[in-house]
Parts: sequence; structure tokens; C-alpha cells
Amino acid sequence: MKILFVASEVTPFAKTGGLADVASALPKTLRTLGHDVRIMMPFYSVVERGGMAVRKGRKSASVMVDGVEKKGFLRQAALGEIPVYLIENKEYFSRDELYGTPGGDYPDNAQRFSFFCRCVLELLKKMDFRPDIIHCHDWQTALIPHYLKHERKNDPFFARTGIIFTIHNLAYQGLFPREELSTMGLSKECFTIDGLEFYGKINLLKAGILAADSVTTVSENYCREICTPEMGCGLHGVLQTRKEDLVGILNGLDYDEWNPAMDKEIMKNYSHASLSGKMVDKIGLQRLMGLASAPDTPVFGMVSRMVAQKGFDLIAELLPVIAKAPMQFVMLGSGEERYVKAFTDIKAAGARNIAFAAGFDHSLAPKIYAGSDMFLMPSFFEPCGLGQLIAMRYGTVPVVRRTGGLADSVFDPRDNDKTPNGFVFEEYSAEALWEAMNRAITAYQDKAFWKKLMRRGMSSDYSWQNSVHKYLDLYRKALLRKGGEA
Repeated sequence: MKILFVASEVTPFAKTGGLADVASALPKTLRTLGHDVRIMMPFYSVVERGGMAVRKGRKSASVMVDGVEKKGFLRQAALGEIPVYLIENKEYFSRDELYGTPGGDYPDNAQRFSFFCRCVLELLKKMDFRPDIIHCHDWQTALIPHYLKHERKNDPFFARTGIIFTIHNLAYQGLFPREELSTMGLSKECFTIDGLEFYGKINLLKAGILAADSVTTVSENYCREICTPEMGCGLHGVLQTRKEDLVGILNGLDYDEWNPAMDKEIMKNYSHASLSGKMVDKIGLQRLMGLASAPDTPVFGMVSRMVAQKGFDLIAELLPVIAKAPMQFVMLGSGEERYVKAFTDIKAAGARNIAFAAGFDHSLAPKIYAGSDMFLMPSFFEPCGLGQLIAMRYGTVPVVRRTGGLADSVFDPRDNDKTPNGFVFEEYSAEALWEAMNRAITAYQDKAFWKKLMRRGMSSDYSWQNSVHKYLDLYRKALLRKGGEA
């Protein structure tokens, strides 16, 4: 099949979250199965700053934005054997960040990403690349399904193209004032409760949900959760109307990238068959982070954005308790100031068993995955989560809340129907999290049982090879629906 991925971020070109990893790893897996896969994304300043090899193309497209003609120039790079097309427009994409500054989103995001979506469709025709499937991701690309279903429904070029739309996090919906309708070239007729209207605003995520042939999200459990009023972020009713075409597929992990036997960033390589190197990584992490070198003290690690979604209200509440407990805690992340302050305050108060590194350090993250005994993910909600999958790959036992993809991948010794590989708590409370952490600390004393947990996680297969075939089934169904050949 000819498959085009359209995403607003792709590793290693530009990344703010897990979307970028999926938009890189899933195409690579599809390519290994013989499909003609290509990727389109904006050409941000960060791509230039990152030193990626990008060459100028000869193609360009002119599209109207708010009544003004804007030009998009095609550039090309590669992700292994996969062509990556980058759309250049300095006015829209030559900025320090992808979507906004710490002060808020860029005020012209509606223009930026409607321009991007229109350019994708125009450039495909100029390149004469007619995809069997266009796989769009999140609100930034949601106008592509909408434009194809409404504006271009009679365009023979796209007549047999199936459209898949993936929601990576329902909380981010692309909400804009209704005045942006004309900016994005949308007719007033689509601004209804059955269209893009959402409490008086335009909702671009809703556009993608309504217009795509199939809608996917990034785990089976999250798929069920977002159809409920509690977790549906106001879109549960819309999602229920697409229930027959809504599928949850657990994200995979790029096992080439995350491999403790080959990882050059960790201090000592190790594997499922030979775990001895992990202790070297643990002591190395303790020294690196200024903690006491204590082989028998359990080390909890965390690599995360410091936001409420990730459970930091619970962490902040527990920090004084953790500071007095027989354990160590290593945290790497950045985010809301109140959570950063909680860590700096506890350190200032003299906590010797807590280490905190602000920001994101690509070299330190693997060292935390490798050197920790347990990995914390007490998320309020978690569409998929990659942290728990990476942790298990590195023989680090996850302690998580039962939500979203965490519920699909981590199983507690108390779960009678599953083979345990971690520790899980249900209630979103500091008490429930602390109880799960204490169960993990107790289990850690039983070295034989703990090694079983470690090896079980390391031998689990959460690679993309499992999930890719579920996507291929969806692609084939979408193609058949359009009268194409699957």
C-alpha cells in the first residue's frame, strides 16, 4: 500500500511528546513489511537547528489563508528509507517553539495548521503521489479529513483514498473562536452541533473524528474511557456516534531505540539473560545524582512532564513522606512551577534521598530507566504511556495507576487473571499511591520474586510488530470502503 503519515511532529525532526515517537516508529515498522510509506510535517526552525539533512525540493503550493495567498515550499529529508516531506513557510513555522510559548499558544495556530493541511493536499497532487491511505494525527491535521469529505468529495485524485485519524490525547482539541471559520476557509454551514461547533467555538479534533473513515486512539482501555462523560472531555457523545469506527490500539515501543543491551547512554549494558550490569547502572545513577551509594536501597525513578495529568498532585503531597522513607527517588522533568517548587523546597529542607533534575536531558533519561528499581507513573489519565513500556524493557518495575494504556500493559500480583509485571493502584489519592509503593518496597526484599518481575517485563513484547497488523487491518477496511484494492 501507499501510506502517507501526516503529523505536526516526528522524531527525530521535532518532538514535544509521544505523538512524535509514534509518527516515526509506526512508519518504520510498516516500511519493513514492504509498504510505500511517506511522512509529511511542517518545516520548523527546530529542524534546522537540529542539523538534520534537509534538501530543497522543486515543488511549491499556493493556498488561501484569510483571503491572502500563502506559499508552502516542499523540502525533503529521510527517516532511514522513508521519505519525509517538510512544508516550509517562514511566517508560520520559523519560530522558537512548535505550538506556543510558555505564555500560551500562538494566536495564529488556526491559520498555521489550516495552511499546513491545505498544502499537504495540494502538494500531493503536484508530486503525483496518490496515497491509498492518509493517516492523520491529532487536531493539527484534523482538517485534512474534513477538507476531503466536504470540499474535495468530488476530486477524482482522492476518490479512493482512505482516511485514518488518530487521537493521541483527547484533552488537546484545537479550539478556536468561530471568527476563524473564514481564516481556515470553512463554510458557515459546518458550524453546527452536528459539525465543528463546540460550545460556541470551532473544535478541530471534532472535525477529524466526524470526517475520517476510521478513528483510532492509543490504547484499548483509553478508547473505552473517552466514550464516558468522565473522560470524554466533552466529546464522548460525538465519539459514541462513531463507535463502529472507533478502535483502540496500544502504541508500540521502538525496540531498536530502547534496548539495555545496546544503549550507549547507560553505564553498563545488560540483558534479560544477564542482569548483573543493572546494579552497575544503579550505583552509577546514585553517584551521578548525588545520592548515597546503596545497592540494597530501592530506587524509584520518574521521567515526566510535571503536570496534573501525570499525577504530580499526588507526588507533591507525598514528598515529605518519601523524604523520611527507606528509599531513594530520582526525578527528571519540567513543567508547572508549583510542582518544580515542591521538589526544590524539599531539597532545601534537607532531603538527602531525593534527587531532582529540571528540564529534559536525553542522556540522563536512559540512565534513570536503567538505574532505577521501580518506575513511577501515578497518572490521573494516560492515553497510552511509553514510560512504563521503556521501564519494563530495562528491567525496572512500574508502579502505576490503573488508567488508559497503563491498565492495558501493567498487571499487579493482585490481578488474578494476569501474570504480574508491576504494581497498580486504583483510587486517585496519595494514600493509594503510597500503599502501592510500599507493596513494591516489600516485594523488592524478595530477590527471587523481584528478578521474576524484572525478567517478565524485559521479555514482554510491546514492540510495534504487535500493533502494526491492527493498523493494516484498518487500512484495508478503509480502502475496501472506497472501492480500492486492499
